Amino acid sequence: MSGVVLVLNSGSSSVKYELVEVADDASGRSLASGLVERIGAGGGRLRHDGPGGRVETGVDVPDHTAALDAVVGAFAEHGPDLAGAGLVAVGHRVVHGGDRFSAPALVDDDLERAVDELSSLAPLHNPANLEGIRVARRAVPDVPHVAVFDTAFHATVPPAAHTYALDRDLARRTGVRRYGFHGTSVASVVPRAAELLGRPAEDVAMVVLHLGNGASATAVLGGRSVETSMGLTPLEGLVMGTRPGDVDPGALLHLLREGGLSVDELDRTLNRGSGLQGLTGASDVREVVERAAGGDADADLALDVLAHRVRHYLGAYAFAMGRLDAVVLTAGVGENSAEVRRRALTGLEGFGVVLDEERNATRSGDARRISPDWSPVTVLVVPTAEELQIAREALAVVGA
Repeated sequence: MSGVVLVLNSGSSSVKYELVEVADDASGRSLASGLVERIGAGGGRLRHDGPGGRVETGVDVPDHTAALDAVVGAFAEHGPDLAGAGLVAVGHRVVHGGDRFSAPALVDDDLERAVDELSSLAPLHNPANLEGIRVARRAVPDVPHVAVFDTAFHATVPPAAHTYALDRDLARRTGVRRYGFHGTSVASVVPRAAELLGRPAEDVAMVVLHLGNGASATAVLGGRSVETSMGLTPLEGLVMGTRPGDVDPGALLHLLREGGLSVDELDRTLNRGSGLQGLTGASDVREVVERAAGGDADADLALDVLAHRVRHYLGAYAFAMGRLDAVVLTAGVGENSAEVRRRALTGLEGFGVVLDEERNATRSGDARRISPDWSPVTVLVVPTAEELQIAREALAVVGA
């Protein structure tokens, strides 16, 4: 399957986009990409990377309709022109598909209603994703639109791993179970990791660490997700930029009863004021690493907490799968922070995980091995390719 797909990732205050040409062998080529930010906040900006290079300009984007108009205008002015690009589909990232969507799906009015109904499970993400879909269907009406769900890759997680030990009737009625996220990212790196290992994905047990502002761990056995650290929402699991990861539920009740927080205040604290932000006052791991290097004790502790949680999940998932062939790091922090990788993976030699210090410290944008050639467990850095994965899945749905 081959063709050109416009990939849209609509957030609450931004729209990220990329025009991707997918070849018959599923490889991809970016024809153009860009970002519209500060939607509804004033001082909007558009960045467009097209055939003539990068263009940055101020734009008036009071809402997503204006933002998509700006995107279409950028293609018309700076290229390539969408009308002549051979566009066959528009692919949309949707964060939460609940238990309704275990695969990408054509967008229609029923799908829009379903995404809306699932917004209670991802209140920071699904409403923005849905707004982007609605606006894009009006802006680009002549090609099919496809929703690609972050949760879909984790539909293979078995019941024993996705079931919470809560009252079963209450859990079923409210849809409370583990869904997992970052599935599109994980799905994009698994084949490349297997290629670097020289083995089919079906023969490999790997843990994929998606480490960015949002972070998750996924156990992938035989090419399928069998465990993942995020749960009902993207709050559970690893320490993130502004989210805490695992917290004793009793601590949250304590904050409500004794800390004087309202439910909405607790929600804001968990989503925007915890993680590295809560521990250090900074959510960007680059700043935290810089502070730690300068002797900031809070920053040093925050990085150790982050690393400890990564090792916790890495060990748990190795035992859950029964073996471990590879550790794969991806996303902004996983791909670029040698210090985070060092803290998370040093000291695991007894379990076959060995880091080559020189390889780890060498900066590169390529997929690469950062463990010694002789180490029992291969440690890889594989750049995520979410836009390409969305384009592939959209093409599969429309049959191009």
